[in-house]
Amino acid sequence: MILVAYCALQWPWRKTIEDHLYSFRRYGGRDYLYANLAVPWLSNAYLPLGVEAVIWHTTFLGWVRWTPPAQRIGVMKRARRLAERAPFQVALPQDEFLGTDQVAEVIREFGIDHVFSVAPESEWPLIYEGVDRSRVGISRVLTGYLDEDTVRRVDAIVARGEERTIDIGYRTGPPKPFLGRQAMLKTEIADVVRERALARGLRVDITTRPQDTLLGDDWYRWLARCRWTIGVEGGASVLDRDGSILACTERVAAERPGATFEEMEAACFPGEDGKLDLRALSPRHLEACATRTAQILVEGDYNGVLTAGRHYIGLKRDFSNLDDVLDQVASESEREQIAAGAYSQVVAPGRWTYRRLVEDVEAVLPAAAGPARRPAVAASRALDTASKPLLPLATRVLMPLRRRLYGRLRLRGYGAAGHGA
Repeated sequence: MILVAYCALQWPWRKTIEDHLYSFRRYGGRDYLYANLAVPWLSNAYLPLGVEAVIWHTTFLGWVRWTPPAQRIGVMKRARRLAERAPFQVALPQDEFLGTDQVAEVIREFGIDHVFSVAPESEWPLIYEGVDRSRVGISRVLTGYLDEDTVRRVDAIVARGEERTIDIGYRTGPPKPFLGRQAMLKTEIADVVRERALARGLRVDITTRPQDTLLGDDWYRWLARCRWTIGVEGGASVLDRDGSILACTERVAAERPGATFEEMEAACFPGEDGKLDLRALSPRHLEACATRTAQILVEGDYNGVLTAGRHYIGLKRDFSNLDDVLDQVASESEREQIAAGAYSQVVAPGRWTYRRLVEDVEAVLPAAAGPARRPAVAASRALDTASKPLLPLATRVLMPLRRRLYGRLRLRGYGAAGHGA
């Protein structure tokens, strides 16, 4: 049996998180148990079972990266208990531009055997500095894949044949200067393309406002109404090993609203931009292929999955050919050719679904040690399912009460910081 250890306090989740997490159960050839480390009693129930391996999911490693140390105490205690009993361990990190020191420490302390990185191999020595590469294997995977059920739903949406009333559509978040110029390109392309496209009278729906985020099938329905979408490779060009750069940019933004990227760079990470070259295909690039929405993308490698001229129209990083690109937007025949080629060559063969991720991970796992233990798997699924509706209650009621109780006990001299079931 393989234990997938994750960490989540919110419910319901975004569909992309759910698809990634449960891909092992859906497509794997092994028996998978799931333990939410954010639920104290749940992870302890797996200690006596003797699993063959532990997969540390990106939600757990994200907790290590993004949360303050005081909030990690209980989760890390539970994780250490599992690590001590795991004969083999796999890590699925993302966001490898931030908190790399904390993640590298977990890899060393837990004795993790294999890391599935989303970063290019050229960046592994920098990102995983201090990790013994002679002992720890590293392989590259995508940041996200297509789920087979999702592809079928999207096919049904597209089959309705609704008119594509948006010439160019795009959704992204506010700028994130701490990630460097590579990440800033996401918002820059939105501003530049919106202005030039509107000047030509094109119908655009391009926004960087968080409140315009679309979730679930609403996202696919919206994409299916777009003739074209724009984008860049995901990633970063600054490595923030301990979160100090992020903290500095947040402080500067609070003190000087409207500070430019250059001012942020000078104050928080002078000379650091460009030392990291973390660029990767994003799930939204695959989703646009699935909805037959043609793409205009800043030229890049895109993990070797997408090729300029075949699967998308290439845009120079300095936007110097944007007018020529916008000339092509009017051509429906060219749009259909690009979109059809991307679907037939990227989506239809099924090479970039979560089944591929599971196959890659299972290829490094040790062989099954014995017969399947179906009752344990069924019990794990029942426990995992039953715990989810309780997460909001735990977050809003039980955890605050617990913190107040421990605070009172410490004031009375009954204990010290470092508790956690």
